[in-house]
Amino acid sequence: MSIILGVLEEGLVYAIMALGVYITYKILDFPDLSVDGTFPLGGAVTVTLILAGFNPLATLFIAFAIGALAGCITGFIHVKLKVRDLLSGIIVMTALYSVNLRVAGKANVPFFNATTIFENSLVNRLFPASLSSVTMVIILAVIVFVVKFILDQYLKTRSGYLLRAVGDNETLVTSLAKDRGMVKIVGLAIANGLAALAGSVYCQQKGFFEISMGTGTIVIGLANVIIGTKLFKRIGFVKSTTAVIIGSIIYKACVSFAIYLGMEASDLKLITSVLFLAILVLSNGREKKVKA
Repeated sequence: MSIILGVLEEGLVYAIMALGVYITYKILDFPDLSVDGTFPLGGAVTVTLILAGFNPLATLFIAFAIGALAGCITGFIHVKLKVRDLLSGIIVMTALYSVNLRVAGKANVPFFNATTIFENSLVNRLFPASLSSVTMVIILAVIVFVVKFILDQYLKTRSGYLLRAVGDNETLVTSLAKDRGMVKIVGLAIANGLAALAGSVYCQQKGFFEISMGTGTIVIGLANVIIGTKLFKRIGFVKSTTAVIIGSIIYKACVSFAIYLGMEASDLKLITSVLFLAILVLSNGREKKVKA
């Protein structure tokens, strides 16, 4: 039971980030590596604000806003300064490492006894002691549902349709007298805002900030997106956002299973790389069969 709860907790946290990666990878077709910097940025902002006495719920919105700002910078470098998409993300990711250290003050900041969205007077009143083991999963599920609902509603708006069009057909956006560059910036802002939001939730879940917590985030996000979208590709009633969330949980289950079989926790990055490679190979194999 503890393993299942652990999988759900980790999977739901990374599902928020994966929804952002879904926007850049699947909708915009933009290889945005700045996610590796905005994920810990959300954590750095959160730990600083919580230790300063801010409401932990408010830190989620602030982290999202600052992550969105970082996404705008990535978009500005690519769109206005004409730097290639991959390099734009690398530049921002590299810069954010120093920014995160500045914001947090040091590389590792614990705040175990502070009030968080998981540990506060309201949560203690709403959830009896008998539900203490599943309280975190319930709260995370509510956050993920709210994020998914808002994103689904946004993608149905005019701005959301333009966002989809930029990835599919940039000429169409131009023919509608819209600036496709600005649409890209909006998409990158939302994606990195979600990554920072995930980082904020992750830090409050763990009770500490660590500067290297964002290393490999983009790989995990891509794995989640690919697993979810490939598994539910032919099931029409399952929305892409729902598939990404399920893919995140499945991915974390695979990682936990590998550790359960004897792999060390220190091998996590190796497990992540092998799983991601296997997913890419299998998905490419299926696409070739369909084309044949």
